[in-house]
Amino acid sequence: MYIPKQYKHEQLSEVKEFIRENAFAILVNEVSGRPWATHIPLELEMDENGKEFLVGHIAKANPQWQNFDEQKEVLCIFNGPHSYISSSWYKEEEVPTWNYIAVHIYGRLTILDEAAVLNSLHKLVDKYETNSKNPVSLHNMSKNTMRQIKGIVGFKIEIKEVQAAYKLSQGREHDHENIKRELEEKGAASKAIVKAMNNSLKKDRNF
Repeated sequence: MYIPKQYKHEQLSEVKEFIRENAFAILVNEVSGRPWATHIPLELEMDENGKEFLVGHIAKANPQWQNFDEQKEVLCIFNGPHSYISSSWYKEEEVPTWNYIAVHIYGRLTILDEAAVLNSLHKLVDKYETNSKNPVSLHNMSKNTMRQIKGIVGFKIEIKEVQAAYKLSQGREHDHENIKRELEEKGAASKAIVKAMNNSLKKDRNF
């Protein structure tokens, strides 16, 4: 994606945490000559060699998986908080804009065997059931229910490139306090942008 230099974010620890907190992503590849996208959770994991990758699954009825090619890259899009920024919040006249955080990951996809898929499903359910009032576990589900695993295709994606855009009113630092004050009066997404603006934007090494 196009990222102006001042919005390019390269702090590794922050980008990885963003992916973990915003794991419901969009997987894009090509199907019959057209872009095809599926909205699914993609979890950031680490293998036994300390190499990080994304893992997910889609329905076998979805034709996207039949066009997976280990020689071609797929695109994974992670969206975070965003908010309209009114130029009435600036000291000088200017056009309005939008603040947002987005991460694009390009990688090579490999289809998993059933055992690996089951392992990834256990991790996925355990992660999101942690704060449930009555958490469920795949360990306690019947064989009949667990047969549904036959209807999905699991995969992992080797990360080749990460592009992270953190557009947070850089270059308008003199307006930040007023921008944040106005955003605090709006919804949760706007307040999340305030939190991001308050965080340091120090740079770290690339993936």
